[in-house]
Amino acid sequence: MKIILIILIIFIVLIILGWLGLRVQPRPFAAFPQQTPPLETIALPDGLPAPVERYYRLVCGDEIPVITSAVLSGRATMSPVGGLKIPARFRFIHDVGQGYRHYFEMTWFGLKFGAGNEHYLDGKSLLTLPMGLSDEGPQIDQAANLSLWAEYMWLPAVFLTDPRVRWEPVDDETALLVVPFGDEEQTFVARFDPDTGQLRSLESMRYKDSKSAAKTLWLNESSNWQDIGGYQIPVTGAVTWFDMGKPWAVFTVEEVVYNVDVQDVIHEGR
Repeated sequence: MKIILIILIIFIVLIILGWLGLRVQPRPFAAFPQQTPPLETIALPDGLPAPVERYYRLVCGDEIPVITSAVLSGRATMSPVGGLKIPARFRFIHDVGQGYRHYFEMTWFGLKFGAGNEHYLDGKSLLTLPMGLSDEGPQIDQAANLSLWAEYMWLPAVFLTDPRVRWEPVDDETALLVVPFGDEEQTFVARFDPDTGQLRSLESMRYKDSKSAAKTLWLNESSNWQDIGGYQIPVTGAVTWFDMGKPWAVFTVEEVVYNVDVQDVIHEGR
């Protein structure tokens, strides 16, 4: 009986330690070593759908910055399995409109216990996850291209400066965002807040993994607008699979650096 009690106490202590460890946020990554140079701008284009024009006048005014690369760093909570919220820190490196590298570290008591690396380069994706898991294939490429463009909710100027992207009208609070995918195109439904005019969400149909036979509705919701890197952006982004009903990851951007040389760092870990 005494042994059972000791085992029970140890089990409870381990549960409490596990819970406490997941309550500790990691330190942010060190500041990226390069700084944003002066940015060129273009005039706000004519003929945009009404909610799109309203949105860009709010966040950029009449001058739209031309962004060719970006490094986004911050912290997150991720729920890869069972709804358990795991703290993490991330750094996303973008060759804008072309490819990215996602690097993240999951932590316990602020210490790294697993890291993930995802590359989407030259139209091909390779996802490497903790515990030796990886995935690739046509479905992963389709999903990665949607990630590429969805993350430009943090870099909204890109949706106006890339000539391959177009906006199509729907109504006063909705528009379609059409983006390139190799020789094809992909479409997001963009929903704008009727009161503030801010871009609230992007919705698309996406494969979950390489074994997916059908696409699932994928939701990207933005909130918590702040001045980061000289521009108002929604620093918090929540990612939800519709059939899960709640976000599996919530990312908060804390640093953005624009138009720096990313050609080496974007290939690291490949």
